[in-house]
Amino acid sequence: MERESWSSNLGFILASVGSAIGLGNIWRFGYMVYTNGGGAFLIPYIVALLCVGIPLMILEFAIGHYTKKSAPLALEKLHNGSEWAGWFAVISGFIITSYYVVIIAWCLYYLIILLIYGYPSDPNTYFFQNILQISSGVEDIGGVSYGILTSTLAVWGIIALILSAGVKNGLEKANKIMIPFLLFLVILLVLNALTLPGALTGIEWYLTPDFSALLDYNVWLSAFSQIFFSLSLGFGILIAYASYLPKKSDLTINAFTVSLLNCGFSFLAGFAVFGTLGYMSYTSGIPLDKVVSEGIGLAFVTFPKALSLLPFGSKIFGIVFFLALVFAGISSAVSIVEASVSAIMDKFSLSRKKALLYVLALFIIVSPIFTTGAGLYYLDIIDHFASGYLLPIAAILEIIIAIWLFGGDKLREHVNKLSEIKLGVWWKYLAGVISPIILTAVVLLDASNVLTSGYGGYKTTYVMLGALIIPLTFVVSIILQKMKTIKG
Repeated sequence: MERESWSSNLGFILASVGSAIGLGNIWRFGYMVYTNGGGAFLIPYIVALLCVGIPLMILEFAIGHYTKKSAPLALEKLHNGSEWAGWFAVISGFIITSYYVVIIAWCLYYLIILLIYGYPSDPNTYFFQNILQISSGVEDIGGVSYGILTSTLAVWGIIALILSAGVKNGLEKANKIMIPFLLFLVILLVLNALTLPGALTGIEWYLTPDFSALLDYNVWLSAFSQIFFSLSLGFGILIAYASYLPKKSDLTINAFTVSLLNCGFSFLAGFAVFGTLGYMSYTSGIPLDKVVSEGIGLAFVTFPKALSLLPFGSKIFGIVFFLALVFAGISSAVSIVEASVSAIMDKFSLSRKKALLYVLALFIIVSPIFTTGAGLYYLDIIDHFASGYLLPIAAILEIIIAIWLFGGDKLREHVNKLSEIKLGVWWKYLAGVISPIILTAVVLLDASNVLTSGYGGYKTTYVMLGALIIPLTFVVSIILQKMKTIKG
């Protein structure tokens, strides 16, 4: 079976950028800056980008391009018996996508509600009670939010439509539309935010450095974590994407381009978020440190409330905001699903549509649990262990196999034959030593906190059940390796 390929390097860049840019770029980055020393956070953030982000992206591009395989068979080709480690990355991405798509569905459903009815008078009550229909706790599964369930199925339908068309006609064409349009939407939000009274107060909160924060190791760990997750490292996505590149491709330039575009987008989106929140503080008289809320609250409660206060065009800019979230979410989700589809195609020599059908069937079985009244609790617990443990472990395994077992110098030579920017020995030590040390520290420090203080106020039983996804991912990865590989 002939391997698909990108029609142009631009298509590959936009698809990789689409994978990197997700919901967190719009709502999480600004909050991370706000809570970790303001503008001072940008110093460890840039250090993390240069020391871990770009070196690991070059590594994943090199693995995919060198082997011309998706993650499982790529790692197996580098070192015999290592296929399971690739499956570990793919399964980690599968688990994350099963609830990530539901978050996109929240955005889509909120967008539809906004179009039909306008802003709710009480965004907090409306989002949690009317949309999510949240239950009293983990034990109370509640009913299904049919609006969210329908929106989830609609998002899966869009993803299926894009991926069924293949690399050139699906992934590439979709990202050539979504990424420029997403950038346009965010620029609109930024321009609107910067013209509002009180906006400069919000921007000042966003950029003013508190250099004393640099003495806190948690700030540095937060910066490295943000870079790692925002660049889609550890999913197996970039390995699959690079496997579709033609033989002559400048891997280092591509890695620098994708990384810088992703980080630049995050930085730009921060102006839209904090300029608007500054305006909300100005009009409501609430201090900015009381206005800003984290993650879900920022996107679905605080920001809609701020936009509803706009003197004109409030509904339009609300629509723009949620459209941006939907586009950012889908551009990331299609890439994670593609990592699973590509791996199934390679392993069992299936057609794209058949592999996609099997993968989507599994997703549609798993995702509805997150549309129930207790869905937000399940999402919170599982996300903590999936993104906080599975992805770093997947990256560490990948580093050990590719650099220390196969040989970092071999991959470096492969990259240098193709690239204008030559990699020195420094690259092997940044990617092969510094990165795994930092990722291990992130995992161990969080594990220590969970063991001593628990997580999120949940009962220990439920936290331990969430942690079970770690050994289960190992088991399923080994089972998939033992299944016979069918050569096409």
